[in-house]
Amino acid sequence: MSDDVDGDGGSGSAFRAFRSLIESADRKFAHVRDLPPYERCPLHMVYYRKAFKAYTRLWRFQQEHRRDLVAAGLRRWEIGEIASRIGQLYYGQYQRTSEARFLLESYIFYEAILSRRYFEPPSVATGADLGLRYKELRFHARFLIVAMLLNRKDVVMNLVERFRALVEDSKSVFRDSNFKEWKHVLQETFRFLKADTSFTNTRPLRYSLLFDSHPSSLPHIARLHKRRVLKLQDAVLTSYRRNEIKINELTLDTYRMIQCLEWEPSGSFYQVVMESSDNGVCSDQSGASGLIDINLSADMTDPSAPANPHKAVIYHPSVSHLMMVLAAICEELSSDNILLIYIAASGKVEQANPSEKDSSRLKPDIHHSYRNGVSLRHASVSDRPNLNDSPGSCLWLGSKGSAGVNNLYPEDLIPFTRKPLFIIIDSENSHAFKEIHGSEKGEAAALLLSPRRPPSISNAGLTPSGSQFTYFLTAPLLAFIQLVGLKSDIDVDVYSSAESIFSSAFAEWEVILCTSERLDHVWAQVLPDPFLRRLILRFIFCRAVLSLLSLCGNDDEQLPHCLPGLPESVSPDSPSIQSYIWKLAEALGVVGHFSFSDNIKGSALRR
Repeated sequence: MSDDVDGDGGSGSAFRAFRSLIESADRKFAHVRDLPPYERCPLHMVYYRKAFKAYTRLWRFQQEHRRDLVAAGLRRWEIGEIASRIGQLYYGQYQRTSEARFLLESYIFYEAILSRRYFEPPSVATGADLGLRYKELRFHARFLIVAMLLNRKDVVMNLVERFRALVEDSKSVFRDSNFKEWKHVLQETFRFLKADTSFTNTRPLRYSLLFDSHPSSLPHIARLHKRRVLKLQDAVLTSYRRNEIKINELTLDTYRMIQCLEWEPSGSFYQVVMESSDNGVCSDQSGASGLIDINLSADMTDPSAPANPHKAVIYHPSVSHLMMVLAAICEELSSDNILLIYIAASGKVEQANPSEKDSSRLKPDIHHSYRNGVSLRHASVSDRPNLNDSPGSCLWLGSKGSAGVNNLYPEDLIPFTRKPLFIIIDSENSHAFKEIHGSEKGEAAALLLSPRRPPSISNAGLTPSGSQFTYFLTAPLLAFIQLVGLKSDIDVDVYSSAESIFSSAFAEWEVILCTSERLDHVWAQVLPDPFLRRLILRFIFCRAVLSLLSLCGNDDEQLPHCLPGLPESVSPDSPSIQSYIWKLAEALGVVGHFSFSDNIKGSALRR
């Protein structure tokens, strides 16, 4: 916005007030932006309320004084910039709270920016503006993430095409500028969407009362409440692998885990009702009015849905930073809640790509330490260099640590077992984390550990699509289909039959688990939580499938493990487990890939 704007007293006065409001709102936005996403302290809420109040006032001011502001030189992209900041505030609040309503609010503002083309040049005659083009590209990249998290496939596909056209146009119009990074972002986006087949699944990745709740087990789950019950309150999600599939700072594996730990809204409100144009872009008939109802999502929330667990998604952290986050969250964790730690990482040091840059803004907070006396210095591996030469004993989180070493060892997590933990390790060195079991400092941890060598069907022509183990935990039926070499676009009736078998299996296994007299108390106290119960059932399914797969057999390295052990009644040898795997394989025509017991084969032949 130019400083030398002439105009009459009314427009000039409105312009000066508008500029003052922008400067005040931007300062408050910076305060919120600089807070670590995992922070949920009172200070954060104060900053957020101040920022939101400032932008709400700014937005209404530009609505009420639009004519005077336009006369003083207000440009459309400046309106878009305000709306974009509000969208960013809502998305940031979603990251901190995991409340879906904030994600919906962010979507509303981003959609309005797109439909009203705020960042597009008003006319060809005005010429191209490089700064404005960068704003438009950044907006598309942000909107893509929000639309993907809301599973708006139609919007995502439209955004990708618009993004591609923008990048191509930028290279031709701004020949003196380098758009290599944006081309790289576009390539990452296409790779991500190609790998993510969740859109083809009729079931959402989120927890759905329609698909994931089994009435037959509810009385048995209710009886478990007579014992100590732990509720999933927080989750820390991070992954690091060389050339992992990602979009911006969201990797495919963490993207799947985010949705796996949220409730699927049950009402029709979830599909945002808008008038669409022929090209799939939601149209707006108000032209340049700039009217966006900032309270619209109040009519789109699901009052029946419980609160989602808080999730701290950390992109490519150093080990010391990860320890800081865990310490901060554990400080606030109550005795009847449990923290889920999901880490997907390589088990070996790999040659870093020079072009890969850490774009994370998160800064370790040296003031955080574990309340029960475990300092971060104790929890860090930097003081134990002798362990760095132990192959197969750690996870490699990249080369950001001290002296280029960024290894996470099992003993680094042990201090946090003063609080209840549900740990998922997805790595070829996952089995090294068995060491945690029996070494806890106060609470016995639940551990799900991936296979050391994920199996695959030879000549299946599978496209890499993230971690196989994480895929089984977040989209088990699709993971099964991929494992046996089938395409995700199988016949609708066949897929429907497979889904029905899948639901019946989980309903029965849930009852078996909840009624088992040999169920370890560690599992008994987390089974009432719907998210953790579903993860446990999917682990049972994954372990059984891989155990029965002809390629694996009893190869320990190709099987996932859990600690403490689960009852034999849900082991891969159990008839109740094998019978459903057989039915599923039969429905999909892949029985030949598995080795079933003679009893199961005999029962199938007698049918």
